[in-house]
Amino acid sequence: MAAKPKLTAEEKDRIGRMKWWHEAKFGMFIHWGLYSVIGRHEWAMEIEAIPDAEYRLLAQRFKPKPNAARDWAKLAKRAGMKYMVMTTKHHEGFCLFHTKTTDYCAPKQACGRDLVAEYVQAARAEGLRVGFYYSLMDWHHPDGAKCLTDEEARKRFVQYIHTQVRELMTNYGKVDILWYDVSWPLSAEGWESRRMNRMVRRLQPDIIINNRSKVPEDFSTPEQRIVAESGGRAWEACMTMNDSWGYHKSDRNWKTPDQIIRNLITCAGGGGNYLLNIGPKPDGSIPAPSVAILNAVGEWMDRYGATICTSEPCAVTRSRCAQFTRAGKTLYVHVHSWPGEGWGIGGLKCKVKAARIYSKGPSLKFEQDRLRLRFLNLPANAPYRRIPVLALECSAAPAQDMAMVRTQRKRGKV
Repeated sequence: MAAKPKLTAEEKDRIGRMKWWHEAKFGMFIHWGLYSVIGRHEWAMEIEAIPDAEYRLLAQRFKPKPNAARDWAKLAKRAGMKYMVMTTKHHEGFCLFHTKTTDYCAPKQACGRDLVAEYVQAARAEGLRVGFYYSLMDWHHPDGAKCLTDEEARKRFVQYIHTQVRELMTNYGKVDILWYDVSWPLSAEGWESRRMNRMVRRLQPDIIINNRSKVPEDFSTPEQRIVAESGGRAWEACMTMNDSWGYHKSDRNWKTPDQIIRNLITCAGGGGNYLLNIGPKPDGSIPAPSVAILNAVGEWMDRYGATICTSEPCAVTRSRCAQFTRAGKTLYVHVHSWPGEGWGIGGLKCKVKAARIYSKGPSLKFEQDRLRLRFLNLPANAPYRRIPVLALECSAAPAQDMAMVRTQRKRGKV
């Protein structure tokens, strides 16, 4: 057997600093800014073509209650989340942090406070890791659009962006995640992204950086969809609870707690993370549906969180009734559509030694042949109202081969 290639120093360093992130699995995204005052979507300035002179007046009306982030952090912890990522500056260009680069920031406007500092303090108080979202795109800065065709404008704008990133990496203690967003209109070379990220790592040696400065860095970020990366690359699906990232007073298309939980299971089973968004109101309060949904998710995580946070990529994926995660040789079967007695799992390649209803439930009787594992005494009704879990102890890391099942069916063996 060929020897595994030796890891480079850079690869070893990445594995070390990302260990906590892989174990965390579940985080809270927070989109908050002047757009919450309008309550019509975080892209309102662009989509509605609101002039900057008109839009910036919202800064006089943005007066959130002090320390609103404490409620966010408590809710995140209650939901079973392990880290938070907040917008420090969205595309609108308004900074929620103190900056020397502009007066267009919360401490120098009606708010009068550093909202990023409040957020950092709140997250740390609940034992959560701290992430900063930062948009490279900026609709407010006069060089934000013309930097593509005007080299002097590009230099000014890149200096502005790099200075703000340096402030974020310098003024708030340890930062765990830097989450860049929309890199329009420049390339990685135009943003001088590699130089910027080298500066970030000098200031925050243990930080994890996403791929949205047009440099791959540590992890990929599929948006509003769950897509596992090939080759073992780290990935994190970021998704909303309704159809909007920022507060939208008329968006009622809320996902159910079961949909959220199933998304989390899919991410964990695929070796990824799930970053789930809230959009606070202008006063900083969390919309009631978000609170209700996350409380329900937290109740499920109290029972079954270990089947998520200890999970590794799972090679069992096919069922109409269940989703799967695994930890070592243990296969966790998350049953979203309770099938009752006689249900089975096709194509398992390993021998199942024991089965039970997780975590302290009764043992389950089963029979297993080369093609199918069949449960003999599943209760007629689900043992828990929201996606109960079965635990199967296997002889090896569980895997599934449905191609073999099809082949046997063609041969008349099934």
